Amino acid sequence: MGTQESRQSQAAKDANEQGRGTGRRALLGAAVLGAGGAVLGPPAAARADEAAPQARATGHSGGGYRSLPVPTVIAHRGASGYRPEHTLGSYQLALDMGAHVIEQDLVPTKDGHLVCRHENDITATTDVAAHPEFAGRKTTKVVDGVTYTGWFTEDFTLAELKTLRAKERIPGNRQENTLYDGRWEIPSFEEVLRWADREGRKRGRRVWLHVETKHPTYFRKLGLGLEEPLAKLLRKYDRHKKNSPVFLQSFEPSSIQRLNRLVDSPLVVLLSGAATRPWDFVEAGDPRTVADLVKPAGLAWIASFANGIGPTLDLIIPRDSGGNLTTPTTLVTDAHAKGLILHPYTMRNENSFLPANFRKGTDANAYGDSFGAFKVYFDTGIDGIFTDNPDTGLLAHADFVGD
Repeated sequence: MGTQESRQSQAAKDANEQGRGTGRRALLGAAVLGAGGAVLGPPAAARADEAAPQARATGHSGGGYRSLPVPTVIAHRGASGYRPEHTLGSYQLALDMGAHVIEQDLVPTKDGHLVCRHENDITATTDVAAHPEFAGRKTTKVVDGVTYTGWFTEDFTLAELKTLRAKERIPGNRQENTLYDGRWEIPSFEEVLRWADREGRKRGRRVWLHVETKHPTYFRKLGLGLEEPLAKLLRKYDRHKKNSPVFLQSFEPSSIQRLNRLVDSPLVVLLSGAATRPWDFVEAGDPRTVADLVKPAGLAWIASFANGIGPTLDLIIPRDSGGNLTTPTTLVTDAHAKGLILHPYTMRNENSFLPANFRKGTDANAYGDSFGAFKVYFDTGIDGIFTDNPDTGLLAHADFVGD
């Protein structure tokens, strides 16, 4: 991997260049939130890699991850601020809004298929509790040291999961999203790959995905290793190469190391709180914490097998005891010095998720000053950001690059 050449971005084609007289910011401001979702077309956004004019002209294609707009707007579990997460409805809306990359989390079924759920515990994200035929599947499990009681994907076949319907995970925060409860199935990852291919053909550019292996050590112990079936699907759908439009990510570095041996796709190590340890480290007796991994030596180790890191935003700018942002750390500079890109997580519009100094009013579920928070994070030089609200992130991106 080479060192990041430039942190500067510039606006590319806007609607004036297309003879429409309306800038991208205005188009994004009118991004639909309705059930269908209008297609805004390929995002006319900046490129960090000035050496890839053809990639810029075609929009995301052919230039690898360095050709993506910077800062890259990554739709966290799709447009999960507006639709139940990890559904084709959520993914479609994010793409229609113009998100640069769309995220999937992968867990396995009993018969070895990969499906898109944030967790293998599907109690809160599906209507499984309303299915009397599955009442006997409710159980208690320990996953990565945490005890859960509910229903789990590894106890269902894909055909059985397809009888369930997705629902909003946090209805207390996002009451409007409950309108869509029951509308979509749990998608298999292969269905998402086929969807991405279809949408790519419509748009004349391939759709970028950001794919996470969830609890890989836990599942490998059950004989349901994630990496091998994932690599098989990536090869089948031509997303296994160095310049393929997909990031592969995990909180367990050993999962990324395994994927590094199986495919050449771009790889990202996710990093949680500084005091935490990746679960594969716990299992292996590795004493290192995330605080060790974000030091130059830890970043150099990550750079030996990965292309980037996905740190929690608090590793970029810590918060004080009152929840206010403080002084940025040196993580962005240190990671770039090792040739790593940074895709931190997660920006959400609601007050309850924002830093305290960007909240508005006393309603925890009301929107705060997310544009102000985006700008502060973008000013640190990050390469991209995960957000539940892709339209907000894209407007913030346009503000930042001067579109």
